[in-house]
Amino acid sequence: MLLTATRIHNGKHWLPEGTVIELSADGTIMALHDYTPSMDVQSYNGIICPGFVNTHCHLELSHMKGQLPEHTGLVPFLRNVAVLRNNYTQEQKITARSAAFSHMLANGIVAVGDIANTADTIDLREADKIHFHTFVEAIGFSETPSLQFEQAQSVLQQFAGQKQVKKITRQSMVPHAPYSVSRQLFSLIDKLDENALISVHNQECRAEDEYYLLKEGEIRDLLKAVGINDDFFIPSGKSSLQTYLQWLSPAHPVIFVHNTFTGRVDIEVAQTLLENVYWCLCPNANLYIENTLPDIPMLVEECKNICIGTDSLASNNSLSVFAELLTIKQHYPSLDWEVLLRWATFNGARALQLDNIIGSIDPGKAPGLLLINPEVDERVTILN
Repeated sequence: MLLTATRIHNGKHWLPEGTVIELSADGTIMALHDYTPSMDVQSYNGIICPGFVNTHCHLELSHMKGQLPEHTGLVPFLRNVAVLRNNYTQEQKITARSAAFSHMLANGIVAVGDIANTADTIDLREADKIHFHTFVEAIGFSETPSLQFEQAQSVLQQFAGQKQVKKITRQSMVPHAPYSVSRQLFSLIDKLDENALISVHNQECRAEDEYYLLKEGEIRDLLKAVGINDDFFIPSGKSSLQTYLQWLSPAHPVIFVHNTFTGRVDIEVAQTLLENVYWCLCPNANLYIENTLPDIPMLVEECKNICIGTDSLASNNSLSVFAELLTIKQHYPSLDWEVLLRWATFNGARALQLDNIIGSIDPGKAPGLLLINPEVDERVTILN
């Protein structure tokens, strides 16, 4: 099959006008050609690009769509999730997850970095529709977090023991966030596998840094409200990111998620200390919860690798990566689609360590091909 379009983005940059993609029946890119009149080519109006990578998602919270009020700020949002997430039957949860997963597929997502506190999403991995890296979260702000660590290990082992499928399925244990994971638990996670891919909710609200700087504010109020004694915690006088990075091996590839209040110095420290750093933006969730966005122009200047996530349906109205790009473009119209599409495809694939098979239109890869026309509508057409 030979395909071309008004423009083709190969995951990294625009290809020359007239480029033709040769595609095998199983979706593998066979070759790229220059158009000649003798070719029997299917031509499309719009942009052809690789399948999207959702670098950060919480599929297991899909049953909470529309259940939480918007613009509450992160701390009230977290309280609501904790109170309400289990007020549903297993059937309701399964039905919601299945619908959310189908929605992701229909919107051209070919790989996901999925956050898990339970083993509920094993069935979605075993459906063998897209590639998965499951980030099993450990949560425990305690001086002695062995129980919380063991609970996360149990979930991790369930994912590791799933039946084999053709798509890539991987898993690693990760810290939820610096306000919910103590130094002691960070250390246990780090030592489990010092080379494991880490994803962490980072600087999603101002209160996170306030707690690490002064041990004051909404985060301390939240810990007290849930009965956590934080007497053992000594504030560092630095931002959360600059503090907890000292507790992780520099060999970890790390995906920092949200980064709503991340500063230039934080980025410099992270990119100096760590070998592989990725910055995941979830703009629609940031607007839903905090009603603000990260300083994206600053991030573009400072960050080496930006990628895209959708967060959860508890904090978003859809799990569409394309919708996230449209939101960024709406707020920052000077950002070119060449850059935005790189974030959503190749950079996401690199972040999830899948760039050898997806993320770019290169011979030998099977990235999935999409047709979009962002100047016209929000539809995503799957070409293969």
